[in-house]
Amino acid sequence: MSKITRVIARQVFDSRGNPTIEAEVFSNEKSSSAICPSGASTGSYEAHEKRDKKNKKYFGKSVFGPVKYINSKISKKLLNKNVHNQELIDSILINLDGTKHKTKIGANAILAVSMAVKKLSSKIKKIPLYKNFIIKKNFKLPFPMMNIINGGVHANNKLRIQEFMIRPDGAKNFSEAVRMCFLVIQCLKKIISDRGMSISVGDEGGFAPMISSNEEALRLIVKSIEKAGFKNGKQISICLDVAANELYKNRKYSIHSKKYLNVEQTINKYIKLIKKFKIRSIEDPFFENDWLAWSRFNKATKKIQIVGDDLYVTNLERLKKGFLYESSNSILIKLNQIGTVSETLDVIRFANNIGYKTVISHRSGDSEDTFIADLAVGTNSNQIKTGSLSRSERVSKYNQLIRIEEDLGSNARMNYL
Repeated sequence: MSKITRVIARQVFDSRGNPTIEAEVFSNEKSSSAICPSGASTGSYEAHEKRDKKNKKYFGKSVFGPVKYINSKISKKLLNKNVHNQELIDSILINLDGTKHKTKIGANAILAVSMAVKKLSSKIKKIPLYKNFIIKKNFKLPFPMMNIINGGVHANNKLRIQEFMIRPDGAKNFSEAVRMCFLVIQCLKKIISDRGMSISVGDEGGFAPMISSNEEALRLIVKSIEKAGFKNGKQISICLDVAANELYKNRKYSIHSKKYLNVEQTINKYIKLIKKFKIRSIEDPFFENDWLAWSRFNKATKKIQIVGDDLYVTNLERLKKGFLYESSNSILIKLNQIGTVSETLDVIRFANNIGYKTVISHRSGDSEDTFIADLAVGTNSNQIKTGSLSRSERVSKYNQLIRIEEDLGSNARMNYL
């Protein structure tokens, strides 16, 4: 049995330049570290992210308090525990916090340790991380959903929809999937540049041109897909993350313009958009507690993927409620929404059992840590969201998936959509 001999933590910085936590777990001479990501567009039911709100030297964003808690208390609690017993370690961390949303210690502290433990277990076993999740034995690569135009809280433009993504549905392998996205992104870059607009990128690596119309952004993407030599809705599909929490007020939505519409009007607008631009996936089309709107939309659009993010926040209780309401057919998975690897895997297992597709996701404040790439393959998730083919904290995940595909060799297969 490999026992934990030490746990240390430190404050590091994420891709937005904000402080976050890196935890390092030791077992004799070996160690592994993990960095906790942080979101900008967050659901109100997410596990708590703890920061030093009174520390004015970092504008209240530092994490020295949670770091100290790891170094002093968590390290002692995990001393001599079996590094391969992830569920035991995670249960110790959960019980040590003792609150529903991990408000005492902070999910950012707990998750950094939990991820590092999983990594160290793989290192000691001398197996790749993706082979250490044991949900499926026949590993498959996820289809990337690349964020190529940023809006909402991820950009400084006036686009209401937060993420405009492409998914290379016609790809036969992951390397080909990345190549297809690369071509579309390069074509989009030229089109935007030729129109005299900025080609600077948002938090997740997608372009953030100063446009305000959802339809204008979609037209740019369709033109880029065609210019790259592909057919929209066939080889390449358009996917959206609406982040409707940010566009909701008094039971109405301002998704399609600044004007607020009721649920029925909003659904009708969505359906027109889906037909016109052959959209294949929509994430968070409605507010996180508007269960009936979700249900009505899911029933009205049976042929496309409806993904719950803020709706579920990787929480098993909320996923079960959504299943009963028939709110969606897919779930976004973000580790830091729930706070431990074990709880995340529980949600993925349940999603698999009820026939939901799973989409593993990064956060807008991410890092060079590639844990989610291995998680996507190790759990046979259908898709992965990790941003555009830009910014190293996004590209690092794609590079890791390319390595995993190489490691699988002739056994490498893409998952179904």
